[in-house]
Amino acid sequence: MKGKTLGILLVAALVLGGLGYLASKREAARFDESKVGMGAKVLDKFDPNDVAAIRIVASTNQLRVSRKGDIWVVADRGDYPANFGTIAEFLRKLGDLKVSRPVEVGPSRYAALDLVDPAKGGGVRVELLGADGKKLRSLLLGKKHMRGGEDNSPMGGGYPDGRYLLVEGEPKVVALVSDALASAEPRAEDWLNKDFVKVELPREIEVIRAEATNSFRLSRTNEFAEWQLVGIKDGEKLDTAKTGAFSTVFNATTLNDVVANPDPAALGLDKPTVARIQTTTGFSYEFKFGKPQANEDYPVQVQVSAKFPEPAKDEKPEDKEKRAKQQEKLKSEQAFSKYTFLMAKWTADALLKNRGDLLVGAKPEGAKGGEGEAPGGLPAGFKIPGLPGN
Repeated sequence: MKGKTLGILLVAALVLGGLGYLASKREAARFDESKVGMGAKVLDKFDPNDVAAIRIVASTNQLRVSRKGDIWVVADRGDYPANFGTIAEFLRKLGDLKVSRPVEVGPSRYAALDLVDPAKGGGVRVELLGADGKKLRSLLLGKKHMRGGEDNSPMGGGYPDGRYLLVEGEPKVVALVSDALASAEPRAEDWLNKDFVKVELPREIEVIRAEATNSFRLSRTNEFAEWQLVGIKDGEKLDTAKTGAFSTVFNATTLNDVVANPDPAALGLDKPTVARIQTTTGFSYEFKFGKPQANEDYPVQVQVSAKFPEPAKDEKPEDKEKRAKQQEKLKSEQAFSKYTFLMAKWTADALLKNRGDLLVGAKPEGAKGGEGEAPGGLPAGFKIPGLPGN
């Protein structure tokens, strides 16, 4: 019996050993499948011009930007225009991606590199779609490769210098590339065209607040003159050091985001602070500012109009060209009136002053203390022991 039992055990061991050998061969075959040549392009025969939409998925979040006619738009922001430069650069990067190092790994090890479905806790999926809506290519972006360690804290440690990726449907392409592809995130605000109206040569600025005593109006005769406070009272003096910045207010402004399906009451736009700007070039801007949101961005809406002088009978070609440019500017800026935007607090604060802030003797914004206090907010008359005169 003992001999028979030993024989059975030997047979079982051989069977298990054979199965293990076959499994290892299969895994080795998968490793071989994953091999791609160093320096080879990740996306072979890829033409960025064929791409009509990009979909990026991470966890439960997703983003879609697509081409509509001659422009790209962000679907999650009411088809607001996207930044074409951002899209072109992203597609160029994908087209230029080359293998820094082939990765010998089978499917059983994909999860270790985050190369699994984002819904299952994986990395980021990037789908490139054609004009017919069908997928041209699909990439899974996994873990970022860190140089100098995994700690990417500001106090030291590593930084991302590449990323593991898998071309879905092409098992031979599992590789480490030298670009971390940090822009491949489903954050709609990162893909928007953030250009805004450009206020040029303002000649009158009025800010209307709920508290009438905080409202003010400034005017000047031309772009070289100093600002004057309309309705200034006896004993008041305008601080010209504080009004100089109004000459370039909103001259090069960018936006942080676009609000999809805005709720005026929730944003404070049902009772807004209103700012009106008239320019020497005939443009009129009316801005409505809501209440700062959780991130301190201001909701803002804008209306733009213009009055241009009638052209002279003997109008010069250069004047005609200038007029055409102004009319084109009006048309493009009036398109902003359909949307509600989020503007950085520091940008909005350049315009949203209180009347008292503009006068000589006004405390700097955010300053504490005042009359009856010593430097540093100490009570008047406070003496520091040991100092002369105390």
